[in-house]
Amino acid sequence: MGDGSKGRGAAGMLGLKLGLYIITYEDPAMGYGHLDVARAALDGGADALQLRGKEISGRDMYYLALRMGEMVNDSGNRCLFFVNDRVDVAIAARADGVHLGQQDLPASRARSLTGEGMILGISATTVEEAKRARSDDADYLGVGPVFATPSKADAVAPIGLEGLARIRESVELPIVAIGGIDVENASSVFEAGADGIAVISAVTAAKDMLEAVRRLRSLVDACL
Repeated sequence: MGDGSKGRGAAGMLGLKLGLYIITYEDPAMGYGHLDVARAALDGGADALQLRGKEISGRDMYYLALRMGEMVNDSGNRCLFFVNDRVDVAIAARADGVHLGQQDLPASRARSLTGEGMILGISATTVEEAKRARSDDADYLGVGPVFATPSKADAVAPIGLEGLARIRESVELPIVAIGGIDVENASSVFEAGADGIAVISAVTAAKDMLEAVRRLRSLVDACL
């Protein structure tokens, strides 16, 4: 990744490419669903795709994960596929990994279920949470919210670039920053030490989701 101004390159050292990490969202009022976001992400060159459907039943989540996994495989892109929260669905659908929040199944227990072959991501807002995730054998961290975000009504207060930098200094794990990140502020997030950016509304709120992904792809490539 180069000098310290662009992070430490932990993702690269661990063989994870997480520069552009897109999280799916569904808004029937806007006429799009999880698979529409996934298609834009894959066509636009995302490095990672996460199915996030807190409103979806376990059964429906499983079938949606199967379909999304097929889309990833059929695309021919080297895009990692993650399931949010649901370790059982991630395992059953043979996803590349699972991402867990602080209120989900403990990371150490999740690892005992997934084994070493599945990528385990953990959300962290503080240095203490980041260090605990490292001790619990996480493969990468989702750090934030960096900025205020409209995508999570229950999100904690933004940690800012300073909070992101503190966590970067505390652990060597790959960091994917999340929370209010868009083309206007993404460069500063990489400068603060992130290895990647996770976005929702920067894509789903765009008039053209595919074009939004392509713009983010170009920005990420310029920063890494």
